[in-house]
Amino acid sequence: MLLEINNLYFSHSQEKPLFQNLNLKLDEGKIIALAGESGCGKSTLLSLIYGLLDWDQGEIIFDSRKLMGPKGNLVPGEPDMKFVAQNFDLMPYATVADNVGKFISNINLAKKKEKVLELLDVVGLVEFANVLPKYLSGGQQQRVAIARALSVLPKLLLLDEPFSNLDFARKIELREKLFRYVKENNISLVISTHELQDIIPWTDQIIVLQSGRLIQNDTAEETYKNPYNPYVAKLFGEVNIFTELEISELEISRFYYYPHQIRVSENGFEAEVLESRFAGNHYWNKIRFKNKEIVMFSSYQLQNSIQINFE
Repeated sequence: MLLEINNLYFSHSQEKPLFQNLNLKLDEGKIIALAGESGCGKSTLLSLIYGLLDWDQGEIIFDSRKLMGPKGNLVPGEPDMKFVAQNFDLMPYATVADNVGKFISNINLAKKKEKVLELLDVVGLVEFANVLPKYLSGGQQQRVAIARALSVLPKLLLLDEPFSNLDFARKIELREKLFRYVKENNISLVISTHELQDIIPWTDQIIVLQSGRLIQNDTAEETYKNPYNPYVAKLFGEVNIFTELEISELEISRFYYYPHQIRVSENGFEAEVLESRFAGNHYWNKIRFKNKEIVMFSSYQLQNSIQINFE
């Protein structure tokens, strides 16, 4: 067990506690998504683990050692752990390469340069090696900070919304290279996100927080196929949510259906097509089914009335 959180209590103010009796265990060598809407406690939990905030009660054990938090550390943070938060803390007058190599030994400069270029390749910034951070975009600065954190091969890497400042093409490139690198080097990774669809293929575990409560802790497949509640289902993107009364009235079997789980059928329920729009590899459709508007995907444009079935 790499990390244990036992009976953790934390509040930003006495009037509104955030975590109450939070318990969590993380295994070594795993890629773990920490998911939930903004304000659910993701960033706060990462700051607590890294030792930037003091908790009220409970304990955090990392690599068999009980952590003490800011009160017990002269230097903020924990050894064998790196945290890349929303503020990147780069050296403004040092080049990108010098920032990445900040923690790498100077004993063998040729080896250091090779390592820096390897890390810059992981984050897609090799051509910016000699550029100062002030000339980089926010997303590029974030990638420099990630490369610097990887340079020490931490046992645990904490990333707070690492893809939030990236365009789609860069996001795809970074996530695959990053996840492969941490797996190859047996680095445990906890990555906070409110967009789970970005990282599902690489996650070993998804931890979902809702207003400071841990409400689901499963594999990616289990979380997607069996979300605990509508809040969890919505983290995976567009979804149709049904109340208990609607489930009975509409003769369906569960409270959620993703748009691709509703299909045109020759022998199904009558539905009216309200909108049908081209959306790349599918058509996005708004339909009315028994007085409820729902979204479904199709491989061709829909018109007028159709018959549908729920998978």
